[in-house]
Amino acid sequence: MSKEMEELSPLDDSGHGDGSEEETEEDDEPKICQVCGDKSTGYHFNAMTCEGCKGFFRRAMKRPAQLCCPFQSACVITKSNRRQCQSCRLQKCLSIGMKRELIMSDEAVEKRRLQIRRKRMQEEPVTLTPQQEAVIQELLNAHKKTFDMTCAHFSQFRPLDRGQKSVSESIPVTNGSWIDHRPIAEDPVQWVFNSTSLSSSSSSCQSLDKEKKHFKSGSFTSLPHFTDLTTYMIKNVINFGKTLTMFRALVMEDQISLLKGATFEIILIHFNMFFNEVTGIWECGPLQYCMDDAFRAGFQHHLLDPMMNFHYTLRKLRLHEEEYVLMQALSLFSPDRPGVTDHKVIDRNQETLALTLKTYIEAKRNGPEKNLLFPKIMGCLTEMRSMNEEYTKQVLKIQDMQPEVSPLWLEIISKDT
Repeated sequence: MSKEMEELSPLDDSGHGDGSEEETEEDDEPKICQVCGDKSTGYHFNAMTCEGCKGFFRRAMKRPAQLCCPFQSACVITKSNRRQCQSCRLQKCLSIGMKRELIMSDEAVEKRRLQIRRKRMQEEPVTLTPQQEAVIQELLNAHKKTFDMTCAHFSQFRPLDRGQKSVSESIPVTNGSWIDHRPIAEDPVQWVFNSTSLSSSSSSCQSLDKEKKHFKSGSFTSLPHFTDLTTYMIKNVINFGKTLTMFRALVMEDQISLLKGATFEIILIHFNMFFNEVTGIWECGPLQYCMDDAFRAGFQHHLLDPMMNFHYTLRKLRLHEEEYVLMQALSLFSPDRPGVTDHKVIDRNQETLALTLKTYIEAKRNGPEKNLLFPKIMGCLTEMRSMNEEYTKQVLKIQDMQPEVSPLWLEIISKDT
């Protein structure tokens, strides 16, 4: 073993984190180790020493064995012979004032090193890697290419019928009785939109006469419009996935499984961009939607209540467009979807997206609230997963009662792959 390797301490880090004190002088005079005469690196354990003698003193103080001089306990310690007599070298360390009590324990050293590492990380600005920037840009391009933020196509759907009594006001239960689910008086916005048509383009839609017909009790008057809307959004989600390189690299069976599992969640995330948390209204270009429209389409409160809470929670996070599209991609690349075969690849993709989102928040967000933003977004993703199953059940129930759900919509929620 070489002289240099033998004298290196396992805790040696150039004087930092070893419990020693290092002082610097204003002049440029070379510092000499008071033990062996080698070049000093500063004050260690209360004396000016080199790195070698610093490490030797620390190891000697932690070593239980007694040191004995093979000569006359009067060895002159120099740079060249300092390894020959450990006993005299230790006595020289003590004679110049090196103190055992200044040596930190291994646990304290490790704790201090972690603190130094964290401080350095905090001082260094976090930046996105070129690969992460490329991922975000691809997601933004895919979103802009497949989702029309003006919602111009919405006016081409079959019109909303808001002229009839809300389905939410009288929903039959399994025993044939009727339950009153009218909105409470504490929500004035809901009452306003129960009695007001919000479609600014309904006059240009086809089949306006259908709005004037008397629907039989229990019919879902908004379902035709919601069928057109959902079918249109499903196609956009499919095109969004097909635009992504990571998605196209998967086998077709996994692509289908991921789309079936994530479509409802991606649509929720997309519509959150239009949600006004002050009024509780989705402002989608030529149309505006309230929760009662979903009731009139046949959906029930045990899905719509948590869905409404989700939109308020997510909207209040004030996400950037980059964070929205990363959230959509995280939902899409979920390796635990039913029917998925290549779990490892999809898991790696999701891990890449999660790390990109976390780095983006660190690099682009300011203020203490950014520290909680990533876990809050992940919490919203978990919340959507819990709503997904209930959504499927309610769509199938609506189809049984009023078979107007489109084949594509039914295919997306089906369990078959």
